[in-house]
Amino acid sequence: MYESEQMKGEFGACLVVDDDEDILFAAQLLLRQVFQRVETVTNPAAAMAVLAAQTVDVVLLDANFTRGATNSAEGMTVLQKILDTDPHLAVVMMTAHAGVNVAVEAMKRGASDFVSKPWSNDRLLAAARTAAALSRSRRGSPPMPGAAESSGQAARVSPLIGTSPAMTRVHSLIARAAPTDANVLILGENGTGKELAARDLHEQSRRANGPMVTVDLGALSAELIDSELFGHVKGAFTDAKANRVGRIQAADGGTLFLDEIGNLPLHLQPKLLTALEQRHVTPVGANRPVPVDVRVIAATNMTYAMLRDERHFRQDLLFRLNTVEIEVPSLRERPEDIPALLQHFLVQYAKRYAKPVPTLSPAARQALLDQDWPGNVRALRHAAERAIILGGEELSPEDFPAGHAAEGSAPATLRPDHSGPDLNLDRAERRLVEAALKKHGYNISSSAAELGLSRAALYRRMEKHGL
Repeated sequence: MYESEQMKGEFGACLVVDDDEDILFAAQLLLRQVFQRVETVTNPAAAMAVLAAQTVDVVLLDANFTRGATNSAEGMTVLQKILDTDPHLAVVMMTAHAGVNVAVEAMKRGASDFVSKPWSNDRLLAAARTAAALSRSRRGSPPMPGAAESSGQAARVSPLIGTSPAMTRVHSLIARAAPTDANVLILGENGTGKELAARDLHEQSRRANGPMVTVDLGALSAELIDSELFGHVKGAFTDAKANRVGRIQAADGGTLFLDEIGNLPLHLQPKLLTALEQRHVTPVGANRPVPVDVRVIAATNMTYAMLRDERHFRQDLLFRLNTVEIEVPSLRERPEDIPALLQHFLVQYAKRYAKPVPTLSPAARQALLDQDWPGNVRALRHAAERAIILGGEELSPEDFPAGHAAEGSAPATLRPDHSGPDLNLDRAERRLVEAALKKHGYNISSSAAELGLSRAALYRRMEKHGL
């Protein structure tokens, strides 16, 4: 049997699979900060039963279940079964024997990340958040068609939806850059789909069979980034109780995706530049460099002006990262793609909530096309989910919330009776968050500091308001 705990979190459900009851209890207490529900099971058979009965965002999977086992063979077998059942599910491997071979093998077999036991709480939370976001992103992609085949395999469909001139250019750049090993810098506002563009590049590359390792630099504290990227050896610092493989090394033979690269602290930028130029990494506390073979894709919502300001970003690192630049357009730059995107999300959420797919009234369609969508595709997705939950068989403009489709239809500074300032806390919070982001050029660290929030807390509010 398995245990379940309900709580208020930013993501839906997480499943933790480990034969140690103490580990399960500790993980459940910690992960309640991130997930609305945490399921815990002690064996693989129970894990598969949970996955057959319900949808989860992330699985945290132990690598060994038999007492005394250290080769991680059991965990690898279960990992394969899980991904065969749901290839979109993000799985984080957990092991007390996190050697290089185990970590790299897990990533090659489809794990999205790995965590060493005993874990750092910050490290586990960061891994769980990133994996949950990845799982949501994967499930937001259009399904692969089963009929069309080429060379014995189903024809591939880009996860980026859109046929507008702006998106056609993006598809063209990806198709030309993907087969090379050139580093790529993806630019664009929050919510435009930069992570999907990175995944498209990886899946069209010659490294597609290798791991794609994602590092969300906006979700990590500055103190963790060095160890996350480069790894560390046992005893390198107070909490370094075992050797740990860094993300760069884990991406060996594949692609390293550095999301929110603009949040990389200046003092670590030279170290990353050295690693990219010399193709080796030196873990924290180690004396010998480790050779690596990775292709780097980076993404940022920084403006060009900030990227080219030495106070924010080293120009020599920028030149190393932007061999090819791809700018993902905002939704207001491609309004002709809104109907296709909306239909995709309506079908997706109708299936999730077991509801019929509604039709869209002409008035609602026009209202959607008339908006600026500052939250971009992410905001449209949230609007579609809400409409599925609360709307009827035909959606009208009233089925889309203020701040999404209805944004701009009435003065944001007035109450409904136009008698004074808007005192609604949710709308006030959204205005403050958006103002801070615009003031600091969408730099997450600076915006969070201005608002008196941690970066993780700011991300939660951006997700909440579709920014």
